[in-house]
Amino acid sequence: MVPEIDKFTYRVMWSEEDQEYVGTCAEFPGLSWLEPTPEAALKGIRALVKSVVKDMSADGEKIPEPISSRKYSGRFMVRVPPEVHRHLAVEAAEAGVSLNRLASTKLAH
Repeated sequence: MVPEIDKFTYRVMWSEEDQEYVGTCAEFPGLSWLEPTPEAALKGIRALVKSVVKDMSADGEKIPEPISSRKYSGRFMVRVPPEVHRHLAVEAAEAGVSLNRLASTKLAH
């Protein structure tokens, strides 16, 4: 099944190096589109993604699932140095919250 291109994750930002706006798509990290306006950069990257998805589909290649459609468990493991772990454990204890709650709050900001 070919996903709708509107479900992919697009971003437009200014590129100081190129002196233009660059449109990107998180599901296709190798693609980008430069234009003088943010609207044109978004339009360009969307058209490029549409073309790539069409080609991939025709070639029988696996098309990335849109991030917005993926299911997430809410769990992932993060490895930190032991001294960082100790510091966070102390900070959590002093705040009266679990280490998980403290880490979740910090990651959300």
